[in-house]
Amino acid sequence: MNKPAAGPQLSDRQRLNWLRLIRTSNVGPASFRDLVNRFGSAETAIEMLPEVMLAGGANRLVRIPSIAEAETELEAARRHGARFIAIGEPDYPAILKRMDHPPPLLAVKGNAAVFKLPPVAIVGARNASLAGIKMARTLAAELGRNGYAVISGLARGIDTAAHHGSLDTGTVGVLAGGLDKPYPSENIPLCEEIAERGAIVSEMPFGWEPRAQDFPRRNRIVAGMALGLVVVEAANRSGSLISARLAGEMGRLVFAVPGSPLDPRAAGTNGLLKDGATLVTEAADMLEALSPLAGSQPLPPDKFEEPPDFSATPPPVDNDRARVVEALAPVPVEIDELIRHTGLHPAQIFMILLELDLAGRLERHSGGRVSLVSPDER
Repeated sequence: MNKPAAGPQLSDRQRLNWLRLIRTSNVGPASFRDLVNRFGSAETAIEMLPEVMLAGGANRLVRIPSIAEAETELEAARRHGARFIAIGEPDYPAILKRMDHPPPLLAVKGNAAVFKLPPVAIVGARNASLAGIKMARTLAAELGRNGYAVISGLARGIDTAAHHGSLDTGTVGVLAGGLDKPYPSENIPLCEEIAERGAIVSEMPFGWEPRAQDFPRRNRIVAGMALGLVVVEAANRSGSLISARLAGEMGRLVFAVPGSPLDPRAAGTNGLLKDGATLVTEAADMLEALSPLAGSQPLPPDKFEEPPDFSATPPPVDNDRARVVEALAPVPVEIDELIRHTGLHPAQIFMILLELDLAGRLERHSGGRVSLVSPDER
């Protein structure tokens, strides 16, 4: 494991409290950001959590991990040769900061220098054809030789081929579970190789066995870490198409390799091409589109504004909360629309949404939209 790069670093106490806060139920990347923005530090946010949850109408208070539990996870990271990199620290992947609600802490094992290379993601079918595997490996190798880091999700098939093709030039594996729980188990040796030459990363706790709902979260990180994403093979309704959709929503370039209309594994990629993805038959197709971005690695523009200064206005009162809850429904709406409709100050809206989120009553969607969770789903 390489040493942290020079620059601003969290103190040990700050890192401990960041870990406690993000590991608390109902606290996701968006609510984490808003809590720290509102209260000034993760430590103070932890103290205020019960009050904020009750204000949002929580049926019960969630349990906050203890200091001892956070210390245990930090020690587990050290034992596995990994560390937690916080957003804002020099080793945090720069482009990941520009996605919607990036993970505040990223568990990383390997050499963070790979994050300095212009990144491109390669994803595709687990039950890939031999032709698809060869294509993924060839693309990865050629992209690597041209100075790119290859990002993928360490799944069977296309992901595995992409990692193998870029082992010597720089590759990043994104896990759906904890860094100590690679999936599938057959890729444990590959994981170790990647950590020796590139990096493996996860936003999930150590010891976390990946579940079905964790893979879309993994796909979000894969898309967020790359300037562009190419799908080599994918059936309709596949996880790779989720990755492509997320990449498009983040303003990343989306590429696809065409396939036979008779092969179900090409239905998704051919559909992407119909929808405007850039056609790829060789690495040069990607390099031509990526090269203007890769020179100085300019980042896509921020799609969402930072939350307003919570100290700028008085805190919301019960009538304000009632107006926001009345305006919300299971159908997602934009926060700006909510501000216009209620006439409340943006800081008050963000605070009420934070309260509802922590109480388990709010669902956040792409594009900065929010909806109310129905009582039956809570």
